[in-house]
Amino acid sequence: MTSRGAGTAFSRKNYRLSTEPEKSKVTGIVNSRLLNDYLHRVFTNADGNQPAAAYRKHLTFQNLQEHLERLLAEENGSEDSRDQVAEGRLGPSTVVLDHTSGFEGLLLVDDDLLGVIGHSNFGSIRATTCVYKGKWIYEVLISSQGLMQIGWCTINCRFNQEEGVGDTPDSYAYDGNRVRKWNVTTTNYGKSWAAGDIVSCLIDLDEGTIAFCLNGMSLGTAFDNIARGAGMAYFPAISLSFKESVAFNFGSRPLRYPLVEGYQPLQDPPVADLVKARKLLGYLKNVIHVGIDVTEGKLVEKDTSTWQLQGEPTVLITLAHIFNYFSPLMCKVYLVEDVLMTFLLSILERGGAVEAHPLIQQLLDLMWLLMEEYEVHECLKQLLMSLLRAYRFSPIIPDLGLQIHYLRLTIAVLKHEKSRKYLLSNVLFDVLRSVVFFYIKSPLRVEEAGLQELIPTTWWPNRFTKEGKESKDVKEESAEERLRRRAYERGCQRLKKRIEVVEGLQVQILKLLLNNKDRGGGEASRYIFLNKFRKFLQENASNRGNLTVLCPPEYMVCFLHRLIAALRFFWDGHKAKTPAALSSEEAYVPPQLFYNGKVDYFDLQRLGGLLSHLKKTLKDDLAAKANVLIDPAELQAVTMDDLDEDEESATSAAQSQRPSAALAIGGALARPGWLSSPTLGRANRFLSTAAVSLMNPRRPLGALEKVKVRTLSVEQRTEEDIEGTHGNEGLLLGRPPEEPDQPITENSLLEVLDGIVMMYNLSVHQQLGKMVGVSDDVNEYAMALKDTEEKISRCPKRRRDIHEELLKSQKVFSEKLNHLSRRLAWINVTIYSKEKMQDIYWLLRVCIRTIEHGDRTGSLFAFMPEFYLSVAMNSYSALKNYFSPVNSMEELPGYEETLMRLAAILAKHFADSRIVGTDIRDSLMQALASYVCYPHSLRAVERIPEEQRISMMKNLLAPYEQRPWAQTNWILVRLWRGCGFGYRYTRLPHLLKTKPEDASLPSLQKPCPSTLLQRHMADLLRSDRDLAPSFLNSVLNQLNWAFSEFIGMIQEIQQAAERLERNFVDSRQLKVCATCFDLSVSLLRVLEMTVTLAPEIFLDWNRPSSELLLRRLAQLLNQVLNRVTAERNLFDRVVNLRLPGLESVDHYPILVAVTGILVRLLVDTDVQGAERATAVLLADPCFQLRSIQYLLGHAEPSALAAAAPATDKRHFSLHTYTEYISAEELAKVEKMLGHLSEESKQAAATTL
Repeated sequence: MTSRGAGTAFSRKNYRLSTEPEKSKVTGIVNSRLLNDYLHRVFTNADGNQPAAAYRKHLTFQNLQEHLERLLAEENGSEDSRDQVAEGRLGPSTVVLDHTSGFEGLLLVDDDLLGVIGHSNFGSIRATTCVYKGKWIYEVLISSQGLMQIGWCTINCRFNQEEGVGDTPDSYAYDGNRVRKWNVTTTNYGKSWAAGDIVSCLIDLDEGTIAFCLNGMSLGTAFDNIARGAGMAYFPAISLSFKESVAFNFGSRPLRYPLVEGYQPLQDPPVADLVKARKLLGYLKNVIHVGIDVTEGKLVEKDTSTWQLQGEPTVLITLAHIFNYFSPLMCKVYLVEDVLMTFLLSILERGGAVEAHPLIQQLLDLMWLLMEEYEVHECLKQLLMSLLRAYRFSPIIPDLGLQIHYLRLTIAVLKHEKSRKYLLSNVLFDVLRSVVFFYIKSPLRVEEAGLQELIPTTWWPNRFTKEGKESKDVKEESAEERLRRRAYERGCQRLKKRIEVVEGLQVQILKLLLNNKDRGGGEASRYIFLNKFRKFLQENASNRGNLTVLCPPEYMVCFLHRLIAALRFFWDGHKAKTPAALSSEEAYVPPQLFYNGKVDYFDLQRLGGLLSHLKKTLKDDLAAKANVLIDPAELQAVTMDDLDEDEESATSAAQSQRPSAALAIGGALARPGWLSSPTLGRANRFLSTAAVSLMNPRRPLGALEKVKVRTLSVEQRTEEDIEGTHGNEGLLLGRPPEEPDQPITENSLLEVLDGIVMMYNLSVHQQLGKMVGVSDDVNEYAMALKDTEEKISRCPKRRRDIHEELLKSQKVFSEKLNHLSRRLAWINVTIYSKEKMQDIYWLLRVCIRTIEHGDRTGSLFAFMPEFYLSVAMNSYSALKNYFSPVNSMEELPGYEETLMRLAAILAKHFADSRIVGTDIRDSLMQALASYVCYPHSLRAVERIPEEQRISMMKNLLAPYEQRPWAQTNWILVRLWRGCGFGYRYTRLPHLLKTKPEDASLPSLQKPCPSTLLQRHMADLLRSDRDLAPSFLNSVLNQLNWAFSEFIGMIQEIQQAAERLERNFVDSRQLKVCATCFDLSVSLLRVLEMTVTLAPEIFLDWNRPSSELLLRRLAQLLNQVLNRVTAERNLFDRVVNLRLPGLESVDHYPILVAVTGILVRLLVDTDVQGAERATAVLLADPCFQLRSIQYLLGHAEPSALAAAAPATDKRHFSLHTYTEYISAEELAKVEKMLGHLSEESKQAAATTL
């Protein structure tokens, strides 16, 4: 093909268009005079003036190209100047980062050599071009707000892992993380930066100064009198710590903020191309503005907003001439951003809905018609890159106008079907990080975001209980405070309405991507999106340790909410058309998706273990229940050597394909980091993991036909594979008999739903927990302010110095609270709003229904991925712990029923033999343990069906050997807490009250025993004669182990503490020691619970094991008493040391637990039982009456005499704990002491 602009030749497409008028039937070309007028109107001079008709050249399509070339060459003189090297600059004209200067391995550089990610402690890199004279500027796009030093350095600067830009004499840097400037020494400078900010770095080598701007606002001169002269040339440079990332703009794209007067970018703008592009755009605008009235034979002005290309040959050929020159220019990033994007944005500036501006659709039609395919592709790619960059790095203003502006244009482009499909297939997930479009960044500097005007009045909760929880008693609120709160809430509502506009536009984008009713041919957008979305999930699931591949969790949170909104829109839309289908409120993922191989779960763990293992062990169940046969090829064992060879060959192939110019520092990088350049392309997409194989050719399947299933490569699936046709069920292949035969929704939406659940598990839950920190900060500062104000009110008037200091503190706390309360308003609207809470609640219910349906399939339940159970537990935890300060979970529809259904899942599956993963079993156990700590969730456990409650208790009472038993034991203790002897405390008596931040911990909740579950336990222990002995023997064994370990450890701690030389006790050892003590106490409480609920297990000697159990119990109780009650013994001395980490180790918890067991055996029982227990206790050689006397403070005379000279320390006595032990309980201890004293005297008399 002849190159553009040479002679009269056109491209292939343009040639076809130019011959169109030559058809014999109808030319369609207007008469010569009118054509001449039209072409002169379109192709005006640079000044916009047209020569008089008598003096202008007659234009036809034959001489138009020559005329156009002359017009474009008029101001091309500037092209010569462009080739001249600008004075004061040395180096290549295209400025990039110098990745060959010895920084290998310390940094990761993007393919365009403009984005960089820190991959070491403190890596440094500089640009390829330096300056020695004049005024220069470059921009840095901050992608993460951590530790970085940005500025200038000379070629002689030597950096290492500790010293970077600004740490050597001839380097200068600004650090917005620590808000300082660096040149060997450091001083305060500038403002703090945040992700999404742009730093402009300016150097004036005429005056010898360096300055910086943040988002276009000058931070002032940072350095003056910098070194200049021979050999002194300055390179742009940066040092950044691990994971931090930025992207540079030296001038390859238009600078985001207008040039500071006299400063020029390091890389010259393409001036000649810019002039051409703007001229050609002007001609294009003229075509749109000018119409031809053939009947009247004159030119008319047209309304540009309604312009359409209606196949008029004259207009079409004119446009073909314009695009002949315009097309190659639109492949250059600078021109796309400066010319095309600006023009398209101007079209939308007139306001109204995007649909009201069809001109953009018409222009995109023109581009596909008149440009070569590769040109359209490159142009669209650069346009979306520019849009994404502009959206991400636009400053937040009160009405979010900039973000709205860029999103509207993105929607307009994606509304064009052909463009949308190309972008989906090749750009949005492969080249761009399109998830950024769904993110709304949180402002770090609230004053710049305009939140002070939007929320003029700040408010924060300042009514706290003694335990640090917010009081719900509204009566305490003063009139002034009520006014402030309401004004603050009104401001939050204003903010919410503005953010909802942005969120609505983001959902519109996803609705376009999820469209499956495209009018054009080929695959619908939704199915392209599905395959790309699955790859996106695979990258994030399979690369947990690779920070450059992972999508940042703050993006994931926003993406999740927008995707839920779009999914529910289509789900309910399908329900409206198909009444038999389920509504989105009843959504769930059917179990066959987990085993039929139609959806790829990568290498994620299943409930029953690895997929390969399940296919082998459950292949018969799959064939019998789901008519699914596993392809024998899938069952072939893959050795680790084979996998290694595959990986090596794939890696070498990928490296050989990558252009050498795009090599990353430290070797080839699979794709540029999420954190760095916000839009750059990924060179190599890694394929699915091993065991992904191609599907056999499709054919319709009979209803009862057994089908062979092999995993289908994600990238190769079609609409038929997903939705199914003509008897092929698509994703729903292999429906088990337990699953109802009714339509749920479109199969493709089921896969999107499955992906949403996976997204929540990958990083959303973690991020929700992280953002709660701002609310915690508000509470802490509010308490500090309240405390300061109380001190001011108590401060004596004569102490003016103290009063002034307190006033300063008050001012600091108030300012910080003003800032935090506005920031919290933003976070509450974007992350913790009522609507976001309902999304997470909906997700919880989806998981519950999915687990319930999967459970009914019997053994096939093992195929379910673990993350479904994890998301069910974590989403409930998020609703309870993260959203509660803002919105009440109790107000959610169906809350009580949901709580009960989740309780049933936890109760059934914590001991489910189909679940083999240790981590998920532990998570289930911990979730159930947390569940029974809170009254409302404990009542939900009590509401599940009786057989499930009994089954749960039976699992809890299984022998402790060969299984994790600590959590099980803790659950039983929580069910008992509040019923045991002196067991009504929340915190131990000798410890301080609960700190505010600990008030919500499960272990610090007020006792809420369950008499219903206790009754089930008693019935099980009484009725099952084998269960009770095995359970109690295991408890006694564990108690013996735990207490022995505890005693051994405190001996070591005591020996270390008594050494004369300075020594330190290992904190881990102290922690293990305290854990053994806590385990001993909880095991004693479980024994107390058992003795109280079913005393006959120990005292009814008609049972074969009762006497043995009683003797073992008595032996252990005597051992514990002897160790703990002896005066000035080992236990006493370690408790008095009060070592950090051993706070829970005290006399009270363990002695009251032992006392509770003894009182139940000796006092709260019938005469025969008391006699048997007394006889066994006294018969034990370790029994000492003084241990019982110790409980009531009756120390032996010899001990008193020994202790008197050393200290007047108070002795332990249950009488001193009147707040924790009732008078009735003390009376029983007195009675027990009297009984044992009498019995021991009689026993002594009989032995004489």
